Amino acid sequence: MRLNFLLSILLACFQGLASLPRHVSAADSKLSDSRPNIIVVLVDDMGYSDLGCYGSEIETPHIDKLARQGLQFTQFYNQGRCCPTRAALMTGLQPHQVGIGHMTAPPGQPLGIDGPYQGYLNDNCTTLAAVLKSAGYRTLMTGKWHLGADRQECWPLQRGFEQYYGCISGAINYFKPGGNRGIVEGNEPVDTPAGWYATDAFTDKAIEYISQSNEAGDSPFFLYLAYNAPHWPLNAKVKDFEKYRGKYSAGWRALMKARQERQRASGLLADATEPAPHHGPKWESLNDKQRDRLDATMAAYAGCIDSIDQNIGKLVEFLESTGQDENTVIMFMSDNGACQEGGKFGSGGEAMVRNPPLATTDGVRLGLQWAEACNTPFRKYKHFVHEGGACTPMLVQWPAGIPASSRGTMVRQTAYLQDIMATVIDVAGATYPTGIPACQGKSMLPLIAGEDSPIHTEPLFWEHEGNAAVRWNDWKLVREYEQPWELYDLAHDRTELHDLSGEEPQLRQELIAKWEAWATETGVAFPERFNMYEFLKHKDK
Repeated sequence: MRLNFLLSILLACFQGLASLPRHVSAADSKLSDSRPNIIVVLVDDMGYSDLGCYGSEIETPHIDKLARQGLQFTQFYNQGRCCPTRAALMTGLQPHQVGIGHMTAPPGQPLGIDGPYQGYLNDNCTTLAAVLKSAGYRTLMTGKWHLGADRQECWPLQRGFEQYYGCISGAINYFKPGGNRGIVEGNEPVDTPAGWYATDAFTDKAIEYISQSNEAGDSPFFLYLAYNAPHWPLNAKVKDFEKYRGKYSAGWRALMKARQERQRASGLLADATEPAPHHGPKWESLNDKQRDRLDATMAAYAGCIDSIDQNIGKLVEFLESTGQDENTVIMFMSDNGACQEGGKFGSGGEAMVRNPPLATTDGVRLGLQWAEACNTPFRKYKHFVHEGGACTPMLVQWPAGIPASSRGTMVRQTAYLQDIMATVIDVAGATYPTGIPACQGKSMLPLIAGEDSPIHTEPLFWEHEGNAAVRWNDWKLVREYEQPWELYDLAHDRTELHDLSGEEPQLRQELIAKWEAWATETGVAFPERFNMYEFLKHKDK
């Protein structure tokens, strides 16, 4: 039995030390105010194990190169869902603080409320773009915004970006966006030409914007490249789909086993770590037609990720051609775990990949069984704040900033989205504005500079759809909505399989009290959750 009172005292002491000015190493000091170019790449609905460097069979050599030449984070957290993640990333605050505690309102369906769940970015926050623009950066964005569609005051150009091309709302068709989910450049809708493909188009436009920035002068640039892939509909190009067709015919458990073996071989997964089991049916219990369709849906998903990797290669090659690769920070991550929203077995198959419906978000979906496998070794998936829903791959490459001795190593310290605001302020010599809530993040610059000490000793908090968590050093309290709180020692149980609530009741109660205090202060709806879709259903009656 652990000595909880002693643990609490020690942790409180560490918290007090964390509030003091942090030690700045020589390397850290050299990187501060160095004003590199900054690129943040966010992909959509990609699982923890879906990159080669995180154990995948999907071919991602260009992204893997970022890991080999940079840093690979093993405990980096998002907010468990599209919109809250984008809100936290863009503002450095909790999503509830900026009006997106659940989701953004669908196009043409304003919620008609104000506050933590109003469904669009409020005015009591800044953005990465606004902060960096004020520091002399050129601010560029391509891809998925998803922070409020109906109020143009919330759009990228009104929130600090100088150039924007992409989709203001959420999911889009990769080949031909349509309806109220079209493409915008600046503040104006634009048509997409024949042969258009979202992943390619967002990269090509990003390169065009960087080129224009280079021609305009020597100011550094900030690029936010937010791919909609691999979010549904899984509109893989046929050639990318065919590359993986048949590779998933052994099923989800075989996939998980192979990925876990690669994770152990790389050191990502400790030998003693017990992976979370798969909860679906045995692959052999399905008939041939079912297995064939499921192989096709997973191949479509893999093809979408392969296309992202091709485009990261194109972007890095461009930076190399302009001599900007050395002093450009690239941060790559996903907005949540793999997506289970297509039902247990997903939807669509090969015919839909080869002949996809256009101008609609109907199409192939991955489904729960594959999503659970894609997040191995963890439990759960998108919507949840267990590790499978909220822990994302995170890579940082910066040749001029990361010490040679650190390149290709894993960062095992905890960090989360809000830290990106603090980090870019640190490296850019920017200033966070006064008169708004304080940034919730800590600079990751010590970790980038090669230090191996925690940047967080204070508790970190989550809530989405009533699913909730608090992480305090190695302890994590987590629950599903309307289910009991669970307590895990992540230092010895990273996959959240052995609930210690019975052994540590005092610590459990202490963490519950901390979460409830935070939730009350932040405006979180509890014990009854706020769900936008339920709200709209009752509103329309």
